[in-house]
Amino acid sequence: MNNDTEKILAQFLFSQHEKDFERAPFDREMAFYDSICSGNMELVKVFMKPLFCEGCGTLSDDPIRNLKYHLVVLIALIARYCIKGGMTPDESYALSDFYIMKMDKVNTENEIRKIHAEMIEGYTNKMRRLKLNGVYSKQILRAIDYIMCNLHGKILLDDTAEYLKISSAYLSRLFKNETGASFSDYVNKLKIEEAASLLLFTEYTDPEISNMLGFSSQSYFIKIFKKYMNITPKQYKKKYSILDPHSHV
Repeated sequence: MNNDTEKILAQFLFSQHEKDFERAPFDREMAFYDSICSGNMELVKVFMKPLFCEGCGTLSDDPIRNLKYHLVVLIALIARYCIKGGMTPDESYALSDFYIMKMDKVNTENEIRKIHAEMIEGYTNKMRRLKLNGVYSKQILRAIDYIMCNLHGKILLDDTAEYLKISSAYLSRLFKNETGASFSDYVNKLKIEEAASLLLFTEYTDPEISNMLGFSSQSYFIKIFKKYMNITPKQYKKKYSILDPHSHV
């Protein structure tokens, strides 16, 4: 790096400090990529940020070009995370090319932001199907898909069976045979896994998380959390959360 480049870079870094510029928290960003790879669209929505927001550096003085540059960077990162998560390079890069080509044809902020949301949902849904494909029957795949898409609400066996157009008794037997867990246990396990992520990477309180995930009460949420994690939500956050100044990690 020559002296002129070093001088320009130093001036640029100084200007950012003068503006109190701060990057987005790294661990929360990693949680966003992990939620895509897990195929959990509801959790993705929690961690997802608007394209080019507070904590993002400016890549171009032109607003539209700046948005496009940020989207290209994000697509490239998500493509590589999904490959690490099990998607084939061919499929991941094909998706990447598709969204970049689609973005290249638009010229308004709304259109770019729409592609941003579509791309994230597309990769998340692909990862969910990838992780479940070949493991379960088509009916159980559809049931799990229904659960994942409604994880932030009350999920009942009868409603899921109605969605699948099969009897509740049949769905219950099928679920237990294929997953090894009862329907309610499977749903609660997914909810608690998401609750754990929210505790670690957000500042939501226990009551807020309980309400967000559709638990009937905070006390029931604590009971179910302890069943799967062996400690209460507050103990879990204190022990593991990087957001807690007294974290033990």
